[in-house]
Amino acid sequence: MNKGQKAIVWFNEVTKDDVPTVGGKGANLGEMSRANIPVPPGFIVTANAYINFLNRTKITDKIRQLLKPLDANDSKKLQQTAGEIKQVILDAPMPAELATEIKEAYKKMGKGLVAVRSSATAEDLPEASFAGQQSTFLNVEGEKEVVTAVQKCWASLFEPRAIFYREQHGFDHFKVHIAVPVQKMVQSEAAGVMFTLEPVTSDQSKIIIEAVFGLGETIVGGEVTPDLYIIDKKGLKISNKQVGTQEWKLTKNPKRDGAKANIQASVPSSSRSKQKISDKDILQLARLGKQLEEHYKFPQDIEWAKENNELFIVQTRPVTTIKEVAEVAPEIKAPTLLTGVSASPGMASGPVKVVPAASQIDKVDHGDILVAEMTTPDFVPAMKRAVAIVTDRGGRTSHAAIVSRELGIPCIVGSGEATHKLKDGQVITVDGSRGKVYAGKVAKEAAATVANILREQIKTKTRVYVNLAQPELAETVAARNVDGVGLARAEFIVAQIGQHPAYMISQNRGSEFTHKLAEGITAFAKAFNPRPVVYRTTDFKTNEYRSLTGGKKFEPQEENPMLGYRGCSRYIREVEVFKLELDAIKKVRQKYKNLWVMLPFVRTVDELTRCKEIMEAEGLKRSDEFKLWMMVEVPSNIFIMEQFLEVGIDGISIGSNDLTQLTLGIDRDSPKLAEEFDERNDAVLTALERAIKVTKSRGVTSSICGEAPSVYPELTEKLVEWGITSVSISPDMIGKTREIIAKAEERLSIKP
Repeated sequence: MNKGQKAIVWFNEVTKDDVPTVGGKGANLGEMSRANIPVPPGFIVTANAYINFLNRTKITDKIRQLLKPLDANDSKKLQQTAGEIKQVILDAPMPAELATEIKEAYKKMGKGLVAVRSSATAEDLPEASFAGQQSTFLNVEGEKEVVTAVQKCWASLFEPRAIFYREQHGFDHFKVHIAVPVQKMVQSEAAGVMFTLEPVTSDQSKIIIEAVFGLGETIVGGEVTPDLYIIDKKGLKISNKQVGTQEWKLTKNPKRDGAKANIQASVPSSSRSKQKISDKDILQLARLGKQLEEHYKFPQDIEWAKENNELFIVQTRPVTTIKEVAEVAPEIKAPTLLTGVSASPGMASGPVKVVPAASQIDKVDHGDILVAEMTTPDFVPAMKRAVAIVTDRGGRTSHAAIVSRELGIPCIVGSGEATHKLKDGQVITVDGSRGKVYAGKVAKEAAATVANILREQIKTKTRVYVNLAQPELAETVAARNVDGVGLARAEFIVAQIGQHPAYMISQNRGSEFTHKLAEGITAFAKAFNPRPVVYRTTDFKTNEYRSLTGGKKFEPQEENPMLGYRGCSRYIREVEVFKLELDAIKKVRQKYKNLWVMLPFVRTVDELTRCKEIMEAEGLKRSDEFKLWMMVEVPSNIFIMEQFLEVGIDGISIGSNDLTQLTLGIDRDSPKLAEEFDERNDAVLTALERAIKVTKSRGVTSSICGEAPSVYPELTEKLVEWGITSVSISPDMIGKTREIIAKAEERLSIKP
């Protein structure tokens, strides 16, 4: 039985590619366990168990009927409908065999106190999640109690905030499923969150840690203002510490007689103003954060806890709010009413609406400024209507801060007295960049200044493209000063499909694979149209393909997959699988002619020729509106570049990561050789220069889509000097890279 059919799986059976089965949280718990990160042990009740529950109890139609007349913007009706649906789920009988399986797994992990968490299959994906949509139950003990907590997690899939979110984003309520990780409970002396970048400014040179005494839920809830520690990522040195005063903490209730599982306990007066964890712990956490970022190759939002002098990671997810820092408007000359912690940048004016509880969010209209002690996920509908948010309590990783950054609105947290000092209807200006609240509407002049900065965007002759993998990011990034997508990766979309394409062909479901792949590619092409989107055909390696459902049957085990069966070598041997991808490309191009194709890891001229022949036979032939590019990643591409160009292509894009790895013979993931892995090495520079100059002499465009231009400004200047046509970089580096190119072009007297 594969993972997709099991009702229970253990953490060590799961990887990051198992989101369809175990949801985002479950997949990351499994991935971290396998990567030897200190994760408390546990098991997951899979999404398959939830689906079977719905089928067995036949309650889906009843839930549909309750949802049918609902207007999710009607907050009172939303609360009422959500309550009715949750009750339907809680009243339905848990299948006896599943209850037994959960109890047996709980016994196998040693019983005791556990955390029972929700893990929705569409949760914790970049640009596709709001914080805390579903429920978590801490300090659960007892076989029957764990089973009940699992069913409560299922019911929480229909919390008001979750229904609202799905309605807003067009998710089918019954295509979003839920898994439930059950994890050994850490009785934390201290706990908190860690970001492997500065979450407000997106500064990736910093690691930010927040810490409180007791359970960490008080941070996200904004109930306690935490300690803040800032660490320089490169040298792992603590650069700043802000120690808060904590009067109470959330902890396990010693009375387990049906009372609440967790209670507020007073912090001894002698400890209230003390640092929550030692400097040694801070640096150890930072090392774990850096390790996780390197493992996932993306900035991470991490939850941690400390028990008996041991540090544990209890969750990680990608940061969903990375944004390039905009120019900050000049300081406002107006009376300052309040100051607090800058949680989300920007500036906005409007009338105050003080909201004491989520039950009163109806009073917030479009254009208002939401003021609350703190926000919870039930505030989200009102937060979407607000132009800014101010809270009494909380830090940079509280719920209000996270959601405000995701919504792109200014936010100030930890002001201490906003709900007392500000009055309903009072017009204020919130400066989220500086953490200040001003009297009156004074943002107009500052907004005009920012608008002028944006209007005067830099122009360059060298095009600035962007690297993208997640379709959810397409619209946001397309609004930026960017000329197109230089590398649209297929791997994220295929991972979400979750099944090996050859396996789907064997089940006569190849058209399903094509349809889903086309949906993902369409998101890129539509958002950027008419700007070009250069789609790189799949470059999964055998170990990555094996992790997909059905993959083990079709993939060999290789000692070194990086140098194994990948790229064009696959396409000419597995033509039917390649055709599925070509069908998806053709399907998208029926409407969006801005979609081009790039072939990865081309080892030989013959491979390129045969791939091109297959594409042409399928109706994808080069023309004025359809361009074919080749990745330059293998030294053979450099040595006989002229022969590759004679096959007939329109452009190349240098994959500097693989080219550097193969030129220097260094595993790019090796921590011991990290210092030697450098695109500025003379051998690599010689290869880059030859690639660009040869293509230029033949009238073929050249680009680069590795990380080098984002990291090394001096290398970008050389690329421009040699005549590169475009560079493709990560979204957070668009403005910085454009500026570097502009300066290089000015020095070389190249006019935009």
